Amino acid sequence: MRRMRVLFIDEYLPQEMLGIMYLSRAIKDAGHDAKCLFIPDKDWLTKVQEYDPDVVLYSMTTGMHLYFAEVNRKVKAVLPKVWVVAGGPHPTFVPDYVTTEGMDAICRGEGELAIVDFLNRLAEGRSVNDCQNFWVKDRETGEIHKNEVRPIVPKLEDLGFPDRDVVYEAGAIYRNTDRKVFVTQRGCPMPCSFCFHHAWKKKVYGVRNSEYVRKRSVSHVIDEINDVRRKYNLKFVHFVDDIFNLRNDWLEEFAERFPKEVGLPFDAILMANMTTERHIELLKKAGCVYARVAFEAASDYVRNAVFKKHTTRQQLTDAAGWIKKHGIRLGSLNMLGGPGGTMEDEFDTVRLNIECKVDHPLVSLMQPYPEFEINDMTKDMGFAVSGYDDFPQKFNRTTSIHYDNKIEIENLHKLFPILVRFPSLMPIAPRLVKMRFMQKPLLISYMLFSEWMVAEQAKIYSRAQGLSGPRYWATSDFVYRLATKGVLRVYSVLFARFFDRFFSNSGQMKVALQMGDERVVAHMD
Repeated sequence: MRRMRVLFIDEYLPQEMLGIMYLSRAIKDAGHDAKCLFIPDKDWLTKVQEYDPDVVLYSMTTGMHLYFAEVNRKVKAVLPKVWVVAGGPHPTFVPDYVTTEGMDAICRGEGELAIVDFLNRLAEGRSVNDCQNFWVKDRETGEIHKNEVRPIVPKLEDLGFPDRDVVYEAGAIYRNTDRKVFVTQRGCPMPCSFCFHHAWKKKVYGVRNSEYVRKRSVSHVIDEINDVRRKYNLKFVHFVDDIFNLRNDWLEEFAERFPKEVGLPFDAILMANMTTERHIELLKKAGCVYARVAFEAASDYVRNAVFKKHTTRQQLTDAAGWIKKHGIRLGSLNMLGGPGGTMEDEFDTVRLNIECKVDHPLVSLMQPYPEFEINDMTKDMGFAVSGYDDFPQKFNRTTSIHYDNKIEIENLHKLFPILVRFPSLMPIAPRLVKMRFMQKPLLISYMLFSEWMVAEQAKIYSRAQGLSGPRYWATSDFVYRLATKGVLRVYSVLFARFFDRFFSNSGQMKVALQMGDERVVAHMD
């Protein structure tokens, strides 16, 4: 069987891409080669030609799909015979994306087993037209072959450890950072209307939670973390599970073993309606220094009837109170612009964060992505939604729902973390968010304050690692961030067109500005 060359093309993102890593592990274990290329890079097209891949893979969300279509047109211009496959949320929920010029196939759902089957068929000269998970555009007739998805991976351990080399070799910033990303599970049991999990579980796979939610063993997670620490720089573990405290027995074992066998500080996301004080005690014992709770909205109607969080306000305040009580930095996840809410509801979400004394408020703007339940709900309520081709690339810059008070919602989004930390500003906020001319000043304030919150967070990480001295003070860290990157970021907002032209031929400079520190981008982009 011929050894296939596979190339992942992606943008630099806030943190390393576990999806690419898991796919690469499956591809390499099957005897094929995999490489990654991040853009912007002024020599990217030359690098594509030099590697001369058999297959190019993209993973994309709605909002980025047109961008990658344009990238792919350039790829096809120099490699017209290369197979091009798109995967991720957008092709999964909008499989007609396969009709886009230059696309040969799209992959729906989990891709590890599917891509190996696809590559093996190509390597053996067999047809891929009936390959499960794929919609394939026939190269001779143009007919679209629409195939069902294969069953989900039942046991995550069978996938092995994600292949970090494929990302770290392409992006030194991911390899060199102290903090690295890990995941202990796949799937989520919650029916949140704004989340891909509900649509993925019901509309793509048609399975129950018992099949969809899969947890790796504590031993497998610990072995992976220690393996990464042996090979790369690792001082802080960033868990990205949707609900870290999903299982009591797992958390008990984790808290007992992790500090002895790993002993690194970490952060995690918790679900308030599953959280007990015992959970927080266990997390503290294990070394958790930062915990985020999904508030989403203070309004019971928006939070539960619209967002379907199934969480009471008391559960939110209890979980937040226990986190603060046990000396863990409290973060919150919030969402503005939910259909059916009022501006008073939005301000009440700010007040809830103030009441809970949130240290690190994170806030997003509602985006009713295709096939998500919230998409239907939004339209049923009579609100117009942008066409998918008009969805924003940056989900927390503007909302795709056409509210009459869209400016107010977007301005409050930028002011949100500042109000939470400085509640004395609340009396002037209702008038301030109505001012259209305040859009850029508020965006700049949001960016700068995000830098400050990350500097605070970095201080906690440093303290947990036993590092001290002026270099690790929040103030000096913030000044360094501002001097090296913050000014340029503000400049890019004020003079976006000039900035884009100026850096269009300087990929490395643009990357440095985009990335700097991956913890910052998670807030600002």
